[in-house]
Amino acid sequence: MHSMAPIVLVLLSAVLVVTLCRSLKVPAMLGYLVVGFLTGPGVMNLIPQGQETAFLGEIGIVFMMFTIGLEFSLPRLKAMRQLVFGVGFAQVALTMLLVAMAIAYLTGSPLTGFAIGGALAMSSTAIVSKLLAERLELNQPHGQLAIGVLLFQDIAVVPLLIMLPAFAGGSDTLWLDLAKAGGKVLVVLALLLFFGQRLVRPWFHLVARQRSGELFMINVLLVTLGIAWMTELSGLSLALGAFVAGMLISETEYRYQVEEDIKPFRDILLGFFFITVGMKLELAVLFDRFGEVLLLLALLLPLKLAVVFGLGRLFGHRSNDAMRSALALAQGGEFGFVLLSLALNLNLVPAPMAQAAIAAILISMLAAPFLILHGERITRRLIKQDWMLQSLDLHQMLVAGMSKDDHVLICGYGRSGQALARLLEAENINMFALDMDPERVREAGEAGDQVVFGDAGKKEVLIAAGLMRAKVVVVTFADTHAALRILHTVREARPELPVIVRTVDDSELDTLRQAGADEVVAEVMEGSLMLASQALLEAGVPPSRVLRRIRAVREERYDLFRGFFRGSSDETESLEESLVPRLLSVQVCGGASAIGQPLGALGLAELGVEVKAIRRQRVRRTDFDAAFEIAPDDVMVLLGTPEQLALAESRILQGE
Repeated sequence: MHSMAPIVLVLLSAVLVVTLCRSLKVPAMLGYLVVGFLTGPGVMNLIPQGQETAFLGEIGIVFMMFTIGLEFSLPRLKAMRQLVFGVGFAQVALTMLLVAMAIAYLTGSPLTGFAIGGALAMSSTAIVSKLLAERLELNQPHGQLAIGVLLFQDIAVVPLLIMLPAFAGGSDTLWLDLAKAGGKVLVVLALLLFFGQRLVRPWFHLVARQRSGELFMINVLLVTLGIAWMTELSGLSLALGAFVAGMLISETEYRYQVEEDIKPFRDILLGFFFITVGMKLELAVLFDRFGEVLLLLALLLPLKLAVVFGLGRLFGHRSNDAMRSALALAQGGEFGFVLLSLALNLNLVPAPMAQAAIAAILISMLAAPFLILHGERITRRLIKQDWMLQSLDLHQMLVAGMSKDDHVLICGYGRSGQALARLLEAENINMFALDMDPERVREAGEAGDQVVFGDAGKKEVLIAAGLMRAKVVVVTFADTHAALRILHTVREARPELPVIVRTVDDSELDTLRQAGADEVVAEVMEGSLMLASQALLEAGVPPSRVLRRIRAVREERYDLFRGFFRGSSDETESLEESLVPRLLSVQVCGGASAIGQPLGALGLAELGVEVKAIRRQRVRRTDFDAAFEIAPDDVMVLLGTPEQLALAESRILQGE
């Protein structure tokens, strides 16, 4: 148990399998599930299956729910009360009733049916919330519906954990116990939400004033785990407490910093949670109880899908939203394991059937990523009405767009899109905007803005929005993947149409230009350009010269600004940031291989590295060519990615 070998093997397996998953473009969590299965008791038995392992995995769910809470606010939660206590309650109650009736009919035991019904009524908060967040679907109608139901399921676990022992022991005080539990839930949540709002902001102010990143991170962990621990002490789940903690912090100005700080803990621990789930799958159970597993799987996936879809329609949701939510919630969840474990200990469920139920839940969880990933495609095939609704939307969009000619087509009506629209309006230039946020579209539409709900990545939507008559297309959101889809569509339909794309920095400039963007506006670069122009004016440079300089920088595609010297105060970089070009100063010390060689002979361009400047005897030079000879003590300023720069430095100093 003290050997590092099992840990190293598990980490190696995780790296290999998750890398393979990303190469095949399937969710990484499937890789973690496979790693758990391979390294768990079912196959290699590298990881011991115990309370400590399960608890570490549960902490991953805590951080996942915390980040989901950061996306919410108290007013928004109040607005979702119909989803949480309406659809959520109905889903749990109806699923439990139908499953309990089927199991009771087959086994002759209503208590067994009740226990299995409660377990199968749960869905995986971790899987659904993670995939919806990754796909930016949390704020869409089907995402809101799914999260609302998941929140009630987390609350419903509490009374179920009380009812199972009461039924097993024949308790006469069941209703009293449930009333006490319900009162405790209301009191704890009320106290957290009432006092938490008043304490969290000043507490974070106090910590932030110390200007210590380490202290701020410790404080985030304290608040997250502290509130989760308090809710666990009161009989609620850790996940629900973490959600409340995130929701409280979302009301403060520290929300985005907290979200960035918590990511490493969330992703690593959540990955470990999926590994612990994969450990529960046993091949022997699948072969020995194959019929029971299939039966329970049939009660789980199709039945829950039908229940969620029917309730979604009953509560007034569109067919496509109800179906996509149903596909997201059709699988079993982690709390199902908790309920089955308790029912097994209380002898409410026979051991073979409990193992079959665990296997069925695990198989459904393996299928969940594919159901969510292809939810839109499945919905289109299953619901013909969805096509009719989309056709109606396109028709309405077409009618609205028919009045536009020589207009600017704005893809994305967020802050940047709205600012552009106001400038266009001031110049009496026609515009038409598309956006995927229904609330934003509704409010802007009521104000008279020319904006409609639609996915600009779809060809039919762009055509309906007047692509063939537009003067220019502007992509205002910094999403490279979506921008590439729009560019592909525009270049197919109208190759000559100018397209302007917004991006955050210079990391995707070349990619977007190769895809057909006429102009790529990088926020960081433009901010630096405006800052530099103001400084030049204040320094006494004539305005005409400043304007020429700005124009030259833009015409050169920000080449002057590309790359930067990274310092220790910069935040830990992500995988994407490690591909951003940066600057590196390399001093040619005595004995370096490059001394006496012309610059062109070093072959730095072959490595993808550009020499931006050479400093010799305190004089910075940029007027050099391939024949320029390197001398001792020269300082070469190189531009490239970290990997390219490492190779270039090695070649300059060692000739390798």
